[in-house]
Amino acid sequence: MEVGVYNVPELTTKARVSSKGEVYLPLIDYVHVAGMTAEEAEGLIQKRFSDGGFVKNPHVTLFVDQYASQGASILGEVARPGVYPVPGQQRLFDLISAAGGFTEKAGRSITVTHRDQPDKPITVPLSRNVTDNPESNIAILPGDTIIVRKADLVYVVGDVGRPSGFLMDSGHLTVLQAIALAGGTTRTANLGGTRIIHRGPGGPSETPVELKKILRAKAPDVTMQADDILFVPTSATKLFAGRAMEAAMQAATAASIVAIP
Repeated sequence: MEVGVYNVPELTTKARVSSKGEVYLPLIDYVHVAGMTAEEAEGLIQKRFSDGGFVKNPHVTLFVDQYASQGASILGEVARPGVYPVPGQQRLFDLISAAGGFTEKAGRSITVTHRDQPDKPITVPLSRNVTDNPESNIAILPGDTIIVRKADLVYVVGDVGRPSGFLMDSGHLTVLQAIALAGGTTRTANLGGTRIIHRGPGGPSETPVELKKILRAKAPDVTMQADDILFVPTSATKLFAGRAMEAAMQAATAASIVAIP
């Protein structure tokens, strides 16, 4: 950037802002300007010249001659994760838009870590319509990292009205709630063969679900976990060990994702 002081040509300086966000200027040494607008930096430099007694009533002009190529990193559930240029000061939604917007699996919060505060990440809440949260459109600077987290999902597949994956933005979902969201079971459903497929670090596992009793309030409802698959087989299909799990996982992979209102 180029800094000039009116009527004091010898103080005109062209300098580069360091990785620490500082610029070296004659007489007043290093000035920290990271995160400031050009007008704010001008005011600070004027104050340093005045407070130091170097120039009486200084009038400083600052011109940004070249922006650094460093950008902000956008990771997680966006269409095109990567590093995007941040010419001057940008807003969060501008960068999200440049990255192609959210994927269908994006959660309702974003973590932003500013370069100058790596140990103080900020969690930004979102709604499905980003314009509903204008206060979430925070300023982004070069070197910042934006992470769009993946929403927790459960899948309901098999002989149900609308086999789908559902975003668990509320943090929990029960078997009854999941069945209701999937449009209920069909007449040909084998309720006695219902099971939950858990996908854990040790591999998938099955847990039988007494769906018929749950629907009649004769057994307690079951809380599902993130990435669980609720599989309701058809009565026309015989269940073989391992086959039901494989079929359920294939169906979950192909299921469309639905956001819970």
